[in-house]
Amino acid sequence: MTGETPIPTSWVGPIRLSGDVVGEQSVPLATYESPLWPSVGRGARVSRLVEDGIRVSVVDERMTRSTLFTAPDAATAVAAARAITARIDELAAVVSARSRHAQLIDIDTEVVGHLLFVRFALRTGDASGHNMVTLAAEGLMAAILANHPELEYGSISGNFCSDKKATAVNGILGRGRSVIAEILIPAAIVEDQLRSTAARIVALNTRKNLVGSTIAGALRSSNAHYANMLLAIYLATGQDAANIVEGSQGITYAEERDGDLLFSCTLPNLIVGTVGNGKDLPVVEDALQRLGCREDREPGANARRLAAIVAATVLCGELSLLAAQTNQGELMQSHLLLERRTEAGA
Repeated sequence: MTGETPIPTSWVGPIRLSGDVVGEQSVPLATYESPLWPSVGRGARVSRLVEDGIRVSVVDERMTRSTLFTAPDAATAVAAARAITARIDELAAVVSARSRHAQLIDIDTEVVGHLLFVRFALRTGDASGHNMVTLAAEGLMAAILANHPELEYGSISGNFCSDKKATAVNGILGRGRSVIAEILIPAAIVEDQLRSTAARIVALNTRKNLVGSTIAGALRSSNAHYANMLLAIYLATGQDAANIVEGSQGITYAEERDGDLLFSCTLPNLIVGTVGNGKDLPVVEDALQRLGCREDREPGANARRLAAIVAATVLCGELSLLAAQTNQGELMQSHLLLERRTEAGA
């Protein structure tokens, strides 16, 4: 390391949580976009005014690596694909022999002409798992090539994973932690704290996030700005920031219930971990400790806690921005006011 790039960081909240994580938790946001702090803070304040706060559900967790083989022809590739998926238990043993934490849980294949793509999905404990799955894939490729001399090595990664790219496969088959965050906000709180109504927020979400994203050609993505919150908390907690590419693919859903607002954010591709590269920096270690992600828990539990907190943070920022955009002029006025205040205090 030859130097450091300082990024302004603020702890925002606390956010009230229920479901798979219970309690109130402040979060660190590292960003040059200073208005993000009060915006997420407004969503956090709303969560504290609701008895259950933001309910978080961790749906699944897995990290993937897709390998590429070549065969003499399509028929050979198809036959090999069927044989490989049938041997998942044997291949799982190959992974277990190379790692104490990696666990093979699924295999998906695609054949294109004479090319065979094999997508391995693994549990990786508290690590995000990039290196762990690549190491596992090397052993799996060696085992497959030994059993299938008709195949040849193509690549350790065939882009069917898919890492740091906006694709459909991650949302369909899963990659990283899949989390849903939701909150039911009484009408009075929507009006007092968000200066809006459930009906207006629901309408805007449909017109902007669903219709607008569709005509833009968005790929499994209907949200206002997940990437803003993801990047800020990824940088503060030592994550690979490039993973916001797939992490920001998610869907915001809003529904009016007797005047109240049901609001949710579904994030199927959160790539986060609490151990591994980037986690040894003192500022990151401090952040993970303050987030309660350094406790003595079963493997994977600390990373699941972090993923749940990240999803709740995304909801806070998404809710606040959409509410602001229901009022003409509010968004720009807020940015100008907050950025000028920051510059004046610098």
